[in-house]
Amino acid sequence: MEVQRELADIIRTGIKDPRIHPMTTVVSAEVTPDLKYCKVYVSVLGDEEAAKSTLAGLKSAVGFVRRELARRVNLRNTPEITFVLDQSIEYGVHMSHLIDEVTKDLKDEETADGEDSAQE
Repeated sequence: MEVQRELADIIRTGIKDPRIHPMTTVVSAEVTPDLKYCKVYVSVLGDEEAAKSTLAGLKSAVGFVRRELARRVNLRNTPEITFVLDQSIEYGVHMSHLIDEVTKDLKDEETADGEDSAQE
């Protein structure tokens, strides 16, 4: 958890790459038990192009991120970091919109049915 928090802070304040979207969130960070590898799931609020450029920017800054992590967190080994795009938040928002549309359509149908039976 501490690794995830520090990575989020490093990405937010430490990296000055213009490719990295300002609305980038570290969703989770999985560190292997031997502390050799760390898989970092990031979410980007924006279009697909913003997500791709953010991932490219993060991959090019991986050396800096690793050095900063080693400086901030006292670990036996500093893990090799791999950034992965996590679209679960975006998927959840999309599904929420679809559900809202369906429920709105159902309410509209019920209202229309109620008006039809009142006229008869």
